[in-house]
Amino acid sequence: MPLIKFSDLPDDARVWVFGADAPVDDIDAPRLLAAVDGFLYAWKAHGHPLTSAREWRDERFLVIGVDQRTEGASGCSIDGLFRTLQAIEQGIGASLVGGGRVFFRDRLGLLHSVTRAEFEALAASGEVDAATPVYDTTVTSLADYRARFATAAGAGWHAALLGR
Repeated sequence: MPLIKFSDLPDDARVWVFGADAPVDDIDAPRLLAAVDGFLYAWKAHGHPLTSAREWRDERFLVIGVDQRTEGASGCSIDGLFRTLQAIEQGIGASLVGGGRVFFRDRLGLLHSVTRAEFEALAASGEVDAATPVYDTTVTSLADYRARFATAAGAGWHAALLGR
């Protein structure tokens, strides 16, 4: 069965984290996930089914994982994933594959998506600092996702944007 529960993926599974630049509401999220599930169920690399799973969290993050022990994703299969997500974006009013966004929680716990330049400006004004909760969408393995997706700005690559 190619589509499995996210919790059943091994730690060495390859993951892609897609952050929506705007929250995806309770109406659009089920449509997004149904379309993603349909794609993942049929996802193949070189004619072989990919054992994959997805997770949706915080109304912003779509995490796709592939168990590479059974079959690894190929360049063409990854392109297919990105094309599918780009097509879905139009229906949900949020960009998932644009990249380059910084995701953080403010002092009230609200989740924000800003450009790197905007994050640097927030750091310069003192609105964000090394303790600010951030999300690292650059993780590529499930083990890294579990260990450091949610972290403090000073503990990851975000520290370079803090103006130290």
